[in-house]
Amino acid sequence: MSIVHRSRSVGIDWLADGPIGPYAHAFKQHITEGRYATSTCAAYLAGITHFARWARSTRLQLRRIDERSITEFLDEHLPTCNCAGPMRHDRRDLSAALTHLLVVLRAQGAIVSPTVGTTEVEAELLRYDQYMEHARGLAPRTRSMALRIVGRLLAARFGDGVLNIAAMKPEHIRRFFAQQAKLYSKPASAGSVVASLRGYFRYRASWGDRVHRLVGAVSYPANWSLSSLPKTLTAEEVQQLVASLGRPGRSMRRADAIVRCALDLGLRSGEIARLGLDDIDWRRGTITLRRTKGRREDVPPLPATTGEAIAGYLKQERPKTSNRAVFARAVAPRDESVGPDLVRKTIRQAYARAGLPYTRSHLLRHTMANRLLAGGSSLKEVADVLRHRSLNTTMIYAKLDSRTLTEVALPWPGSAA
Repeated sequence: MSIVHRSRSVGIDWLADGPIGPYAHAFKQHITEGRYATSTCAAYLAGITHFARWARSTRLQLRRIDERSITEFLDEHLPTCNCAGPMRHDRRDLSAALTHLLVVLRAQGAIVSPTVGTTEVEAELLRYDQYMEHARGLAPRTRSMALRIVGRLLAARFGDGVLNIAAMKPEHIRRFFAQQAKLYSKPASAGSVVASLRGYFRYRASWGDRVHRLVGAVSYPANWSLSSLPKTLTAEEVQQLVASLGRPGRSMRRADAIVRCALDLGLRSGEIARLGLDDIDWRRGTITLRRTKGRREDVPPLPATTGEAIAGYLKQERPKTSNRAVFARAVAPRDESVGPDLVRKTIRQAYARAGLPYTRSHLLRHTMANRLLAGGSSLKEVADVLRHRSLNTTMIYAKLDSRTLTEVALPWPGSAA
């Protein structure tokens, strides 16, 4: 901490007189609004002071500050730094501070944003992304996967050159698919590559390209419908998980509420992350789910156990924030909601605390469906609770319906009827 204070006093002139001096106040305001700890703010300010001194010594102009200049500072100057006086040398803190600096400079219009679509392939991917979002209404994760696969194909075929779809041959597509299939542990998982490629070629067909042969160049790997058995927690494991809730500790109430949302309501990780304070009707005992995977709005009842867990978190643990999300970040940058990745991580940690050998958060959604069937619910009722658009999606749970399966099972040959 003393190093930070001394570096501020010794090098503050370098910050004021350097190229980023006019934006020092905006930088301070940015990290203050992010509600970073006082020590973190001091470390970040010391970090950009060190960078400002280097920028002035190398005559780096403001408009030249970007990711490349920061990499040069971290990789070339920092290891051999002999700047007079105490300077901040922690690479991790410096990298974080300079990342925030770029955000501030671009928000202030001091430097330009990274160029998007500099090559024909990048421009094509940008157009295709807009098509998938606005014309097909695909979710961000689905679009990201498709862009990653299509981008690999186009980059392999055209690189930074001219995009010429007509020059692509079926053998090019088959060779590319064979290479991509090696990246997947299960052959059936490579079906996402086929879906992404076919979706893109159909998009090109809408532009008048003759790509019909490319659409049929690859076929889906064998994947028998409903061949697998959904993995669920047993009744004993559910009790073990529930018994592990309620422990004291940092963010434990938030973890309890997240686990309850997944176990009692069968919510997906993204749906949990997007829950808002205005989505809960405490008087009616309902919760509104918006922007779900099915692109619709649902209003299921709020179970008492889930409501109690959420209320406990809101009253006793949720940080003060202007964000209207139920689950808010407990560390900087604050005033933001948690993301789906944190939800999944929280559930994995809950498994570990309960002594369960599982990692998949979706397991709790399968478990909820199994519990509904065991309680006498029909497949149609399960489909409604899980918010499936098609009953065919729910049919996989028919294998878990032991109560109904015993009624249709035939007697074993040779056994008494």
